[in-house]
Amino acid sequence: MCDSTFERVELGDIAERSEGSFVDGPFGSSLKSDEYTEEGVRLIQLQNIGINEWFDANQKFISERKFLSLQRHGTVPGDIAIAKMAEPVARACIVPPVSEQFVVVADCIRLRPDTSRFVPSYIAKAINSPYTRLEAEKKAIGSTRVRINLTTLKTVGCLVPSFERQSKIAEVLDTLDAAIRGTEAVVAKLKAMKQGLLHDLLTRGIDANGDLRPPHTEAPHLYKETSLGWLPKEWDWGKLEDHCSRICVGIVIRPADYYVSEGVPTFRSANVREGQLTGTDLVYISPQSNAMLHKSQVRKGDILTVRTGYPGTSAVVPDEYDGCNCVDILITTPAGSISADFLCRWINSPFGKEQVLNGQGGLAQQHFNVGEMRELIVVEPSIVEQDEISRRLAAAESKLEEELKLLDKLRLQKSGLMDDLLTGRVSAAPLLKEGAAHGA
Repeated sequence: MCDSTFERVELGDIAERSEGSFVDGPFGSSLKSDEYTEEGVRLIQLQNIGINEWFDANQKFISERKFLSLQRHGTVPGDIAIAKMAEPVARACIVPPVSEQFVVVADCIRLRPDTSRFVPSYIAKAINSPYTRLEAEKKAIGSTRVRINLTTLKTVGCLVPSFERQSKIAEVLDTLDAAIRGTEAVVAKLKAMKQGLLHDLLTRGIDANGDLRPPHTEAPHLYKETSLGWLPKEWDWGKLEDHCSRICVGIVIRPADYYVSEGVPTFRSANVREGQLTGTDLVYISPQSNAMLHKSQVRKGDILTVRTGYPGTSAVVPDEYDGCNCVDILITTPAGSISADFLCRWINSPFGKEQVLNGQGGLAQQHFNVGEMRELIVVEPSIVEQDEISRRLAAAESKLEEELKLLDKLRLQKSGLMDDLLTGRVSAAPLLKEGAAHGA
């Protein structure tokens, strides 16, 4: 049930009481793509409008002179940009201060709310709420490309509380949005740092003092040239078959004939992620079949590698799956001179993936087979160095995983709060007090 203090207000009544406060872009010959310029007045296009989010990458402009004939369609920061087209229809965002002046194109709409009665940030969020989205979709037209016109959009309603309450709700959701954006930035930074660390550790390694070796360009005497490029002199390298006691393939002949409702877990390609096996959607074979199919049994410490779909994707078998089986997956058992964790990281790294792709002529959907796996070139630092490389990469992954979990939590919190706050099921006041307490 909606809070009785929330009133349904049509978007047409939310606009300023002035001509041109609620307009769409120019049609037909009024604005053509060959009139776009490299600089000038910024255009607002469908690609820029997200759900409560502005996407700045797609930048197009018109000249100041052309703008003089299109001033009615002008937009400034703080206005609300609304998309006529689907994915989803009538999505909206606040126009940001990335430019002083904008113009909406034909498939976009600009709403300038009456700021004496409505908080623009609240209205943008209300437009994106399930309540308003459902009405907009019902009133939209088209089957393959759903769209809504300006006249119809003016009749779509939002649930609106008092001005003060609008401000409080907008503040809560804006604070949450800022936290999400900040966490997304941290995630992006950590991903980039992890990739840089991965490259450095797998090409330079760690010296006896626990430091990254200097790059080859600074200390060429520490390196030797190989088919993989310059590697530390202490490292061995060679074909995977020289570093493993077993390389084989899982069940490939009519595996479904062995499936039962419960029994021995049997992994398929869908269960293999980079560095992790997932128990989701496992299939099973009977203990009798597992004993008969002993060649495809997996042991703790084995590496399972995907053959098709995302060939080369690999994960180490943990202790709890010792003695299970697999279907159409490559099985590699590292010898004592190379650790399973290090070898798995190498196969999943760009150095391993590039070899997998090259072995298939660059076509990722081909089969990655046992013969190609045997020929994979791998590096072999000392076990001590391998373990330290794995430890440092695991620490970077752990930090990234923490931020990803926080990001998921924030997004889930926002999803729940959006509907609750914008219909009055939850008051914003306690959330603001809680936020203030955390910030103190």
